[in-house]
Amino acid sequence: MPTALSYPQKALHKLGLVRDIDLALHLPLRYEDETRISRLCEAGEGQVVQIEATVTDVQVTLRPRRQLLVTVDDGSDTCVLRFFSFYPSQQKALAVGSSLRLRGEVKGGLMGWTMMHPSFQSAGGDLPSALTPVYPTVAGLPQSYLRRAVLSGLARADLSDTLPSPAGPVSLWSLRQALSFLHQPAPDVALAALEDRSHPAWQRLKAEELLAQQLSQWQARRGRDAMQAPALSGQSAVAGEPGLAQRLLSVLPFALTAAQTRVCAEIAQDLARPVPMHRLLQGDVGSGKTVVAALAAALCIDSGWQCALMAPTEILAEQHFAKLVGWLEPLGIRTAWLTGSQKTKERRAMLALIASGEAALVVGTHAVIQEKVQFKNLALAIIDEQHRFGVAQRLALRNKMNVPVEPSPGGGGDGEGASVNHTQDGVGAKPQPHLLMMTATPIPRTLAMSYYADLEVSTLDELPPGRTPIVTKLVHDQRRDQVIERIRGQIAEGRQVYWVCPLIEESETLDLANATQTHADLSAALHASNAPVMVGLLHSRMPVAEKKAVMALFKEGLMQVLVSTTVIEVGVDVPNASLMVVEHAERFGLSQLHQLRGRVGRGAAASACVLLYSTGDAPRLSQTARERLRAMAESSDGFEIARRDLEIRGPGEFLGARQSGAPLLRFADLATDTPLLEWARALAPKMLDDYPELAQRHIERWLGGKAEYLKA
Repeated sequence: MPTALSYPQKALHKLGLVRDIDLALHLPLRYEDETRISRLCEAGEGQVVQIEATVTDVQVTLRPRRQLLVTVDDGSDTCVLRFFSFYPSQQKALAVGSSLRLRGEVKGGLMGWTMMHPSFQSAGGDLPSALTPVYPTVAGLPQSYLRRAVLSGLARADLSDTLPSPAGPVSLWSLRQALSFLHQPAPDVALAALEDRSHPAWQRLKAEELLAQQLSQWQARRGRDAMQAPALSGQSAVAGEPGLAQRLLSVLPFALTAAQTRVCAEIAQDLARPVPMHRLLQGDVGSGKTVVAALAAALCIDSGWQCALMAPTEILAEQHFAKLVGWLEPLGIRTAWLTGSQKTKERRAMLALIASGEAALVVGTHAVIQEKVQFKNLALAIIDEQHRFGVAQRLALRNKMNVPVEPSPGGGGDGEGASVNHTQDGVGAKPQPHLLMMTATPIPRTLAMSYYADLEVSTLDELPPGRTPIVTKLVHDQRRDQVIERIRGQIAEGRQVYWVCPLIEESETLDLANATQTHADLSAALHASNAPVMVGLLHSRMPVAEKKAVMALFKEGLMQVLVSTTVIEVGVDVPNASLMVVEHAERFGLSQLHQLRGRVGRGAAASACVLLYSTGDAPRLSQTARERLRAMAESSDGFEIARRDLEIRGPGEFLGARQSGAPLLRFADLATDTPLLEWARALAPKMLDDYPELAQRHIERWLGGKAEYLKA
């Protein structure tokens, strides 16, 4: 029977510190120098010092609030210790005449030196020979316990070398040397080298971490290459007649760009192979990802299989559905529609179409992966805005394929054939559908090399002709009236306007413009004009039917201004909209601002994006906010925006939930460690080929079971 965990052990597990190696890799946030005793007469304002002194006076005062004041003298000067929370046991230890070793930040004032809540112990005893580490922790887990646990784990952990031979950036320090040093650095080490992680010990850890990530990515890629998937060549058409993809191309009201043609060829080549495609399609806002998805779906359907497209919001899913139905239904393809808001009768009808295989294409939101949805023979899963979905959701869609890989003779899509054993990944495993993930947030090169190394990446780096350049203006909130006047001008020219707010209703904690109040204010301001103006409101809490009605009015041009939250961030396509106003733009992320800006400039009219910002009570914006807004004003290139966003915010913005359950890089920094990444990227496939046991040990040491998430 398992033994119940003590409270500190529960706290350790909460931090993910389960194995000895987890403890060994739990590195300090910072260090304190307790190796020397300072004198008060030599201290400087704001300096953290350690002194040994005698208590000369103790008193409890009640004004301005209850506090314990303790005066100490170290022989060179005096200092007042101030405690706002204290216990009888502390008062006893701080009695007059006690000799103490104290550590805290000294501040000067009219009364001389003071320390607020210093740490203290009895004076005397040996001083530490190394800097004292301060670790990330949780409530109920004191530093003293954590330090002992970490050193104990470090002593027990298997830190034998897993690299085939000393090479490149890790040739000077072993892993044990590096970890021992970082947990207990010598007092004479340059703190700057520890803090900026440029010290050779840090380089060793970052290199090993990047290598573990690359090994797991390559292993996941090779594991998929050993799986089975239907070969979708789109050749079920009658001999001599054009296939579905060719017929779709012939009826499209536009020609593909060179980038779209190239990407379609890359996808077609993957789909024709009997192993699962795992491809990321990245393209800037408006680059034409939907038509690429439609052509991939056509290849799948023409081969006698079903295709599913899942989008994160109902607005985006409906946008895809309308386009795909318009393109494919005239060619005889039945499309099913699934969302959580459907009425029961309609939903049952759709589920029947999907289960029978009559619906060759299924478009919807998260509803597509619900248990009741049973596909007859799913072979291609397309996920739009993939970073908005969790790993479990993407895996659930992949697991919807429950038929053997051979379709029925003649390509009818019955999916009947010899059974396939559900074994582990590899030959004979449960067949997998092809997976195409799409994103309008371009992935910077270093991110593609690291977190997306297990994927094939296709890039739409060309916009279709006819897209109007968008002028971006930064405007202080104090000039709001001028922006409203600009809106009047756009309406007078027959154009439409978006106004995006960060909140739906008033918040007591965040003083931001809210959509409901802005809707009321704009309605009042614009109704004062001679011509009647319809101002709509759209947000996520509205009933689905109401949202649809508002969007329909705006798309049809009957509504001139749409006040919205970020629910319109993706998927809304209204070519007549020529002005986007983003309220409190300083509160939005760069990729989100770029997505919002992409809602305009979709027609022939000159378009603009106004980023309204507010400094509130502060004299100026924070540096991060300034960098974001400057990047938006200086560039309309999604790839440049993405590069700058990575610099400002780190990789989380791009990854979304891809690595849910697995940490982002803890030690390496993609902005500064590209040489280490290049080294790891080159070594990983060689290690898997020549030293598979070492490679597996390395992955298990660094990732444990978290590499499973790469399957999504």
